[in-house]
Amino acid sequence: MTVEISKSRFKARALEYFREVERTGQPITITDHGRPTLEIRALEKKTGARDALERLRGSVKSYERPFEPVDDADWDALN
Repeated sequence: MTVEISKSRFKARALEYFREVERTGQPITITDHGRPTLEIRALEKKTGARDALERLRGSVKSYERPFEPVDDADWDALN
């Protein structure tokens, strides 16, 4: 369930609402004259470069000619 709060109430307690969203993960909808206009929600955790490298660790099967260009015939996925 999304909590709805008026702009004037949000303005007075914005930091409190930010902390609540961070703590609970529940979004808050800001209303203007009873109409929803904005939503405050926590960001989804994004995968960083380090996580991507960890997922790839150990995935290289062989390392033949590492400094030569790769020919289309060398890609198993194309066959």
